[in-house]
Formats: sequence, C-alpha cells, structure tokens
Amino acid sequence: MKKHNFSAGPCILPQEVLKKASEAILNFNNGGLSLIEISHRSAPFVEVMENARSLALELLGLENKGYSALFLQGGASLEFLMVPYNLMKEGGKAAYLDTGTWSSAAIKEAKLLGNVEVVASSKDKNYNYIPKNFTIPSDVDYFHCTSNNTIYGTQIKEFPTTDGLLVCDMSSDIFSRQLDFSKFDLIYAGAQKNMGPAGTTLVVVKDSILGKTGRTIPSMLNYQVHISKDSMYNTPAVYAVYVSMLTLQWLKDLGGISAIEKINEAKAALLYNEIDNNPLFTGTAAKEDRSNMNVTFLLNDESLKARFDGMWKDAGISGINGHRSVGGYRASIYNALPLESVQVLVDIMQQLNK
Repeated sequence: MKKHNFSAGPCILPQEVLKKASEAILNFNNGGLSLIEISHRSAPFVEVMENARSLALELLGLENKGYSALFLQGGASLEFLMVPYNLMKEGGKAAYLDTGTWSSAAIKEAKLLGNVEVVASSKDKNYNYIPKNFTIPSDVDYFHCTSNNTIYGTQIKEFPTTDGLLVCDMSSDIFSRQLDFSKFDLIYAGAQKNMGPAGTTLVVVKDSILGKTGRTIPSMLNYQVHISKDSMYNTPAVYAVYVSMLTLQWLKDLGGISAIEKINEAKAALLYNEIDNNPLFTGTAAKEDRSNMNVTFLLNDESLKARFDGMWKDAGISGINGHRSVGGYRASIYNALPLESVQVLVDIMQQLNK
C-alpha cells in the first residue's frame, strides 16, 4: 500500500531523491565505495558540498550578492546560540518575536549572551496567531523571528523592517515560497523539515555583518571560521549534505521556488477548504496566519476519533497526530508531499461526514 507521509519532521523526501541516495550508500558515483565511506576531503565529496551550497544560494536568489551558505551540525537548536554569539555585540541587545516553542528556545539561549527584548508574543492564546503591529527598538543589534511554527500551524506572511539586522529561523518553510531573501541578513534552517534528513543545518549569512561583535567566539561557533573552511572546518554530515543537495537539485529541476509555491498553495487550499466546510473539523490557527506547511485541526466530536483514526490509517496515511501542545491533528504538507496525498486525507474527512 502506498504510504502518505504527513510527518512534521523528519519529513517526506522526493522518491527520486530517496532512490539516488540509497544507490549512493552502496556505490557512490560508480567509484566502488559507499558515500558514507569516502573521505570528506576527497574530490567527489568536495564537489557535493560546493554544489549544495551553490544550489542553496541560487534557489534563494542570493548568488553573487555577498552571502555565504554553510552546512553545519547541531540542528537549528545550536543556531539559537550561534546567532547571538556572532551578531550580538558585547553589552548589546537583541529583539525577538515569540511565536512558539522554537522561538522561545531561541530567546532562552540569546539571554545567556546579552539583553533580549521580546517585542511581542502570542503565548496568551497558545501561539495560535502571529502578533502584529509591534515595534522593534532602533538600538538592537538584530531582530529574530521564526517564519513558520510547526507545532501550532502558524506562518509569518509579512516580515517587519528593522534598523538592525533581520534574522530568521526558516527551518520548516525554507524553499517553499517566494520571498525577497535579500531582506534577510541571516537565515538558518534544520534540513529535516523541508530539505533533507536530520543531521545538517543550512545557514545563509551576509558576509559583511560578521566580525563586529567585539567578543571572542569559540571556533566551532564562529561563522567566519566555517566560511573560511568552505563549511568543512570539522567533518561534515556527509550523507545529510548529499541528500540535501539532491533535494535542492530536484527543486531546481521542478522550476524552483516559484513552481513549488504554486503546488504548495494548491495543497493548502484543498485541505483548509475541507476543514472550513466540514462541520466535523475546526482549524486551530488564526485564518490570516495559517501555515502552508503545517495544517493543524481538531475533531469537533471526540466520539468519532477512533473511527477517524482507523480510516486514515487504513488509507495509508502516516504522521498526522497533533503535537501534545495543541492536540488534534497536524498534517505537514512539505514540498515533496504530492497533491494526491492531500486528496486522500480530504476524501477520508468527507467520508467521515457521511
């Protein structure tokens, strides 16, 4: 039976990417060795790393614009610390927007290195909306936000302007929609949400903003060190970088971000339309802030839960149980999830209503 993978992360990947990645495990580039056996300093893998970094910048429209792309380790969670280390001046200050679990974690880490002002928060309503009309102080070194909130199903639709640097955690919606990425000074994203397997994190940073904090930065936490070593200061996550490269190439061949955005909008519209028109279900996120990546919803009549759960499991659907913070259901509809899989879920929801 075909499986429909709605997991929030590690996420679904394109079938052709999985096929190529599995072949590389046994025999990479017909060299007789596995991808995970070869030296990361060998020419074949250096080419992989260079291609991955180049594709990331190309897809974001940032090639030749003074940005570097890095594939690092530690997940987005390590970036919560690396960002203030590299951007917050000694005795400096940063502004943060609190829209969920991961932004709260980023705030906690930044407070270890300096003053942090939370300019707005949606915690008062269990993070089911994105705060609006807040003011970013003019004296901050940077403003940090999380573009998409996997747990709560919200997504920033319009980004604020700031006198400082603009930093964004795009772990769960990077490469999914068109934005003017040149407005951002630093973007980071764990690969496992929309780009590849767990184990590597993409960081895209404007070179000119680095080296200005006045603080001593440990080498492993210093973006400039990683840039100077072409993202291989230490042994990289070889397999995760390779699969990310394949996924980025898949996206480029598909037509890039503009092409996948149309598909993502169609998937989201199909599912949200069913949630809004089926009396058995209710969406949990404010409509104007709904995520096109993570759709969160509740079953209005809990007596139907056992039946509904049995129906979607029998249909080959996987990974739609909601996070414990919200309950209900969460359908993650990342780039590689086909429209047909969303239709299967919608069909089940309609059958439940009969």
